[in-house]
Amino acid sequence: MLNTVAAGRRLARRLLIVQIGVIGLIALALTTMSGRAALGALMGGMAVAVGSALMAWRLFSGPVAGAGPTLTRMAGGLALKWMVIVVLLYLALVPLALEPLAVLGGVLAALGINLSALIFKS
Repeated sequence: MLNTVAAGRRLARRLLIVQIGVIGLIALALTTMSGRAALGALMGGMAVAVGSALMAWRLFSGPVAGAGPTLTRMAGGLALKWMVIVVLLYLALVPLALEPLAVLGGVLAALGINLSALIFKS
């Protein structure tokens, strides 16, 4: 399978745009419940979106390289992604004390977009 770096960058950009749009719609829908629930969904979803954006930046930064350096970049980007997600979720749940189910809903929605992008990429 031949896949260019440019195609990967385009997919990452589209993924981020769709994630932000879906997270925004969910947060907008949750404003009818409470502002804290909407903020929780927004923070949970944005944790995944920011983590995904940082992973893509790490993976696609620099020149095209062989398998070893690319795998190292991908592993580093994945570690960075999950560190950012854990830190932002901690901030949402502990100091800010946002609605846990709303935070989880935002995370699951953003991760669902990631999964659908892998399945239906075009």
